[in-house]
Amino acid sequence: MLSFGIVGLPMVGKTTIFNLVTESVAQTSNFMTGKTETNVSMARVRDPRVDFLSGLYRPRRTVYAQIQCSDVPGLVRGASEGRGAGNQFLEGIRGVDLLVHVLRVFVNPDVPHVDGEIDPLRDLETVNLELLLADMELLEKRIGRLKSGKKITKEGARELEVLEKCLVALENEVPLHRVELEEEERALLRNYNFLTEKPVILVVNTDEGQFKSRQYPGREALEEAAADRGLKIIEICGQLEMEISQLSPEDRELFLSDLGAGELGSERLVRTAYEELGLISFFTVGEDEVKAWTIRRGTSARKAAGKIHSDMERGFIRAEVVAFEDLYRLGSMTRVKEKGLARLEGKDYVVQDGDIINFRFNV
Repeated sequence: MLSFGIVGLPMVGKTTIFNLVTESVAQTSNFMTGKTETNVSMARVRDPRVDFLSGLYRPRRTVYAQIQCSDVPGLVRGASEGRGAGNQFLEGIRGVDLLVHVLRVFVNPDVPHVDGEIDPLRDLETVNLELLLADMELLEKRIGRLKSGKKITKEGARELEVLEKCLVALENEVPLHRVELEEEERALLRNYNFLTEKPVILVVNTDEGQFKSRQYPGREALEEAAADRGLKIIEICGQLEMEISQLSPEDRELFLSDLGAGELGSERLVRTAYEELGLISFFTVGEDEVKAWTIRRGTSARKAAGKIHSDMERGFIRAEVVAFEDLYRLGSMTRVKEKGLARLEGKDYVVQDGDIINFRFNV
């Protein structure tokens, strides 16, 4: 199960964002609580294609794709040195595949910022520095163990070379995801779960006025830094979206229309995380169930069948495939077949995002 972790300084709205994307009710606080636990739940990947298929087939059950989400304790300065809740924060995100960094720009005198003034770029650098220092500490320990061994193997010598290259980069404040490495070198790092190697999405948590005006303190500097680092920014008004989430679907649609927003920012965040991890969805349809299945981009039809059941992968014969766009355009599976747009594919066919598949198998 691929996952993303929501990170940031204390009192920036991380748990609010977590509740929005997972439809949870985890406790939030306007004060420094010393929280050390990690909230974990599943986030549903909203997909209008699933809505269309569900409306077409009227199944007993509709299942969206999902991705695991963790909300870890707020990071404090010195977390990399093991001080305060931030130490649990760092350990809590070692195992996630992607980081969602929440940056506060909303102004609320009742919720003081831990560093005083609102400055999202400063906060970004604070968290980045702690991640970098934590990776440096891990590298130094591993390099020390390799060098202290009685005999270094050929593989160990190669690993040591790569780790020392990475340490030099971190000492120059270059995160590991920006270090040029060969695939074989990158493979040597996979078991370490380095924090600065993970992809990152920035979430700017605004107040209602900032969200409507699309203006907030430090916006220009933050956008420039994000562009330089190839990071995506998603603006969310956490408090407003919590209120919207309590509305009926009809009222929610009207509210979003008044805001000039086609969808909730929290929904866009989950979809963006899904895409950033190289994930796509294929669909199975019928009167019993319409379901989105999650696979990595580039997965073969046979491996995709195994996502449903190992028997399907073992006894794979053919995959009957229809492109979602064809079904959407023609309105029924009968018309799709009449047009000759339903095709049979073999085990090596690479499944495409949006494929509607019926697997033929025999065991």
